Amino acid sequence: MLNSNITQKFFVDGPAGKLETVLAEPNSERRHGIAIIAHPHPLYGGTMDNKVVHTLFKALFELGFVTVKFNYRGVGKSEGSYGDGLGETEDAIAVVEAIRNQFDMGSNNLPLLLAGFSFGGAIQAHVAKITSPESIIMVAPSVDHLQAPSVSSYAKRVLIIQGDQDEVVPLKKILEWAAPQDLPIVVIPAAEHFFHGKLHIIKRTVLDWY
Repeated sequence: MLNSNITQKFFVDGPAGKLETVLAEPNSERRHGIAIIAHPHPLYGGTMDNKVVHTLFKALFELGFVTVKFNYRGVGKSEGSYGDGLGETEDAIAVVEAIRNQFDMGSNNLPLLLAGFSFGGAIQAHVAKITSPESIIMVAPSVDHLQAPSVSSYAKRVLIIQGDQDEVVPLKKILEWAAPQDLPIVVIPAAEHFFHGKLHIIKRTVLDWY
């Protein structure tokens, strides 16, 4: 479904250099918003080609979003080097602003959806403070490691997806973070951090939620 005729590859100007970006654009009559997806930790092999990121990319495109994924500074063909979380947050904000400038026309602004997996989920919590998205999707977000702020004050709709066997981001930590915000969590039984064999459940959950 997402072949080379649908996806566009280009570079966004980021604060540390060019950021490698991929975009899929649905037909204008079924366009529901802009979705920006952030990938896992760059020092542990995270790229925009991660399987969870790709699953989110496909699902959000099917829902009619102008869907974007990108590589942080120093990943793939993106320029720069690891920014200790702060730099990656700045990268994501730069991509949001670039895509908004490209697709928002006058007062007809498209709703913004932020999505991220693991490190990327926590990054998007920080990005939400600046960009005030309508929605945010966080898959196994490493909220504890990156001291992710509350998102309930910045996003109207929040979806958190978590595996109960996650050895990297324990469910207990997500519960502790979500409880003060009164945020529910969709827990996938028998799923570990990378959701091996469970990607179809992530996709179905996102499609059903929106």
